[in-house]
Amino acid sequence: MSELYCGRAAPPLKDWGGRLPVALVFPEAAEHGLSTLGWQVVYRLLAANEQLAVERFFWDPTSPRPRSVDSGRDLGLFPLILYSLNFEGDFPIALKLLDDAGITVRAADRPSWPLVLAGGPVAFLNPFPVMPALDGIFVGEAEAGLAAVMEGIARTWIGGGGKGEALDTISKLPGVLVPGKSPEPVRRAVSAGGSGVLANPAFSCFVSSQAQFRDMLLLEVNRGCPYGCRFCAAGSIYKPPRHAEMEALQDIVARCEPHKVGLVGTALTDWPDLLPFLRWLAERKVKFSLSSLRADGLTDELLGFLRHTGTRSVTLALEGASRRLRKAMNKRFSEEAFLEAVSRISRLQFGTLKLYMITGWPDESEEDWAEFEEFMACIDAARKAGQGNRKKGVELVSLSVSCLVPKAWTPLQWADVPDEGRLKAAMRRFKSIVGRYKGMRFAGENPGQARVQMFLARGGEEIFPCLERAAEVGLPSAMREWDALVHDVLHRHADRDTVFPWDRLDIGVSRKFLYSEWVKYRRGLVTPPCPEDGCEACRLCGMDEFLSLPDGG
Repeated sequence: MSELYCGRAAPPLKDWGGRLPVALVFPEAAEHGLSTLGWQVVYRLLAANEQLAVERFFWDPTSPRPRSVDSGRDLGLFPLILYSLNFEGDFPIALKLLDDAGITVRAADRPSWPLVLAGGPVAFLNPFPVMPALDGIFVGEAEAGLAAVMEGIARTWIGGGGKGEALDTISKLPGVLVPGKSPEPVRRAVSAGGSGVLANPAFSCFVSSQAQFRDMLLLEVNRGCPYGCRFCAAGSIYKPPRHAEMEALQDIVARCEPHKVGLVGTALTDWPDLLPFLRWLAERKVKFSLSSLRADGLTDELLGFLRHTGTRSVTLALEGASRRLRKAMNKRFSEEAFLEAVSRISRLQFGTLKLYMITGWPDESEEDWAEFEEFMACIDAARKAGQGNRKKGVELVSLSVSCLVPKAWTPLQWADVPDEGRLKAAMRRFKSIVGRYKGMRFAGENPGQARVQMFLARGGEEIFPCLERAAEVGLPSAMREWDALVHDVLHRHADRDTVFPWDRLDIGVSRKFLYSEWVKYRRGLVTPPCPEDGCEACRLCGMDEFLSLPDGG
């Protein structure tokens, strides 16, 4: 595998003598791990600690036993196993990796080393379906306290102590949940920095030909999102919204000397330095790629620059099929700005316009689909208007539709799960609408797969036996065997006083605020975005109080 570490050769493996060996496990294929920023942030943090000897593990279904990609050592040899959990679908693979390594899967039956911890986005969304396999979780941003956790475990291991002693040591640290030992709810660890400033932007430490984003240095432009879309977990679990400083990103690029940079963030066009930074990259002949953009942030200057520097496709979010749904979800969406953006994109002869949206909203109806049909006609007209008398404009409009998965820490955590039959009907309708236009293509998520995600996202520790079975036979087969449990998890109704599994955590956004947003969803009322002056200027969602408390930032 062709691979560079921050633009240079990877650091040599450390000798295990006098150090704590750490297995950093990404329970997906290597190509995904090498394109995931959070996991790489953790690797860089651990690799810099001389008390630790860290090695990388990925999911390789062709290997009978999980082995380090750095040394070939077996996972069962490591006293500390750290999982990076990015998606709920990682749960069964995480269990299978333990079992394949000969490690007892349930933590209650594993009194001695290895110690198994998990972090990553799912650890502060809803890690509880897989919690019985874990000795603990780190809740929050690695930069905000993971180093102290590692030092506590390392001291115990190097000093000859047992796993119980190590768990006692870390159980009271900020951001740590050790079941039965840590005070609950456990508060999310946040590296807040100054007001609105992302003090430590994440960036790739491995630039690899094997990565999903091949040979690309990924840079985090912003973290968190101010807009408060009611379906978006990232808007809650990454509060407060923060932007990187241009000088910090320039320093990273100068040190790593990449050929190509991928900018990552929840709201790229909100970053005031976006265009100056892109110009800076272009002057140095560094290629770049952008994630999804907001239509209302696409100025003529930005679009013209993107096209001039070789960008061939633009991705925009529609989210909902109608004005009513977009208003209910608190999506700030101007149809006029969107259609004008489509026209300009076509006029500048971008090759592909990628659109994505979500179906399965509470109370979504035929009337919403009919309005979407009319809007697609407007999109096609805007594309042709931009093309004018020329033969070329946008050659392909690609619409991708996913199914709503009500997530923890969003107002929609109180929503009922959409019926699978309704989801299938919506997909058929959208496919039919798109199929009427030349140069348009449709891709829809399989509603059955979405139901799997819903089951994992809404369950608690009661679904762990199903996950154990899934590690053996796969999730679809296991869910069929546990049909009654699946039905109960998917169809249990939540009211204002329902206690969710994830209420054992405190991410900073108050439950009262989230429920008020659920009420606003049902009434079609909007909430203003986070103010630029920061949380103290708002005092609406609870983050101001959260950040002011000890260990809150």
